[in-house]
Amino acid sequence: MIGLPFVYTVTGLMFAGFAWLGWRDSANPKRWTNGLFWGLLALSFLAGDRLGDFGNGLLAIALAGTAMVGLGGRNRAATDPEARGIEAGRRGNRLFAAALIVPAVALIGALTFKHLPALVETKQATLVALTIGVLIALTAIAGWLRPAPATPFVEGKRLMDAVGCPAQLPQMLAALGALFAVAGVGDEVGRLLGPVLPHGLFPAVLAYGLGMALLTMVMGNAFAAFPVMTAAIGLPILIQQQHGIPAGVAALGMLTGFCGTLLTPMAANFNIVPAALLELKDRYGPIRAQAKTALAMFVINITLLYILAFPR
Repeated sequence: MIGLPFVYTVTGLMFAGFAWLGWRDSANPKRWTNGLFWGLLALSFLAGDRLGDFGNGLLAIALAGTAMVGLGGRNRAATDPEARGIEAGRRGNRLFAAALIVPAVALIGALTFKHLPALVETKQATLVALTIGVLIALTAIAGWLRPAPATPFVEGKRLMDAVGCPAQLPQMLAALGALFAVAGVGDEVGRLLGPVLPHGLFPAVLAYGLGMALLTMVMGNAFAAFPVMTAAIGLPILIQQQHGIPAGVAALGMLTGFCGTLLTPMAANFNIVPAALLELKDRYGPIRAQAKTALAMFVINITLLYILAFPR
């Protein structure tokens, strides 16, 4: 059965390729720490389930320590920029067809694999489909454009070096959210908020949405905020007391949290890294540009949650 091990293996092999290229980059004065960082990240995906809790804790500390030392400069592109421009002009918009393979396969697989439990782990159907989509897109590009075999790794590493250490934030923050859930942080927050929350459905919905957005702004990612606010308000009040539809409450609650992601510098991989890559004069330019959209989407999500997630 295809499941998370398949996804982790493909991801781990990709980071292992980045580590090998990092160690071989003699032009980077920090090539050893660069290679070590991506190598440790590869190890977490390839062997994390065999390292145990203590081993993974040491791995996280090693990643943080390596990041503090720094990853150094970026690799050069695998191809000449002028040659890429000429090729892009010749191919035109057809180049986007390769990029569209990934979401197309992910959508088809997510809808199909759920009906094939003997082949694919149904809970991970979307991730498996997304991974297969990436592999199919790479295969199609290799047959169409015929790049050198190492080009996907070289270009991928160039992008990841530009992102740098924040690349590990989603993984770390998701783990933090799971840790908070196990530690019972959500239950404690619910115990504190319960006596002061106004009675009624809409106040509870508003408190859940505000909590998701604000906690996301503090922690930098909705994945870390979700288990806390769902355990505090979503599950005991919106689902159990108000009889909300679990899938609707969870999906719209997570989407409301993403509104907070657009408003915080803590979400460095979303908001600070793009400013650095685009060399913007205003470091917080992406946040300023996203603020109106985020506030409008927050209002829309709260309205949808109130109307759609509760049977009447």
